[in-house]
Amino acid sequence: MENLQFGSYTLTWLNGGVTHMDGGAMFGVVPKPLWSKKYTVNEKNQIELRTDPILVQDGKQNILIEAGIGNGRLSEKQMRNYGVTEESAIDQSLAELGLTKADIDTVIMTHMHFDHATGLTDLNDGKLVSAFPNAIIYTSQVEWDEMRNPNIRSRNTYWKENWETIEKQVVTFNGELEVAPGIRMIHTGGHSDGHSIVLFEQGDDIMLHMADLMPTHAHDNVLWVLAYDDYPMTSIKEKQKYITYGKEKQAWFIFYHDADFRAIRFNTSGEIIESIKREKGKK
Repeated sequence: MENLQFGSYTLTWLNGGVTHMDGGAMFGVVPKPLWSKKYTVNEKNQIELRTDPILVQDGKQNILIEAGIGNGRLSEKQMRNYGVTEESAIDQSLAELGLTKADIDTVIMTHMHFDHATGLTDLNDGKLVSAFPNAIIYTSQVEWDEMRNPNIRSRNTYWKENWETIEKQVVTFNGELEVAPGIRMIHTGGHSDGHSIVLFEQGDDIMLHMADLMPTHAHDNVLWVLAYDDYPMTSIKEKQKYITYGKEKQAWFIFYHDADFRAIRFNTSGEIIESIKREKGKK
């Protein structure tokens, strides 16, 4: 498991499983000869997308960013369609750190699409139960509203099985919310109407989890947005604001989906000046 020390916080990437999604959809209108130079694509035109939650600790609390795709939660058809070749092993990852899911105090959900939220619940004797029974689960009010009442487009990714069991644990916000000292959720919209990013501040140092506005390092171009984005012009606007800010501050950008990198720092020219690579071959 890879680690990053940021001020008083230690970040550890857990094993939340993996999907393989269509590369064209993940890069929208960007031509394949361009994006395929920056991110590996297989013979099915799929790119590997990890779904690895990030554990954030300061010695006082255990915070999880995103929840993974769960284990035993997807049908064979869903696993085939979403290119799932490995399900979550969060229990094992936490055990290596001397923790269990019951030790998680806070779960930050940037949005509630299935590849982020399915891991919020576990199957116990055929019944769905909360995976993190002692945690407060944060998401934006806009996201929570759509999660429970999806539209004709979003109903394929907002599943009632992913919210009915945990609804009493959910705390929502509008605009911004500080969930812990120096950790803010900021509602951006774009990828989904309720999508949020996570901004870390420790003194003058900045770290950003752009979530699905920038799911991989190859999406650092502000114009490279997903065909899955419900509001692509909003995505572009928010990417321009925060990615530009992050590069100016030489901030760490951390990733949930990237198959190659856990975290990257760019200079203002977009060149990588420091990185933490994912250890390939390890789960």
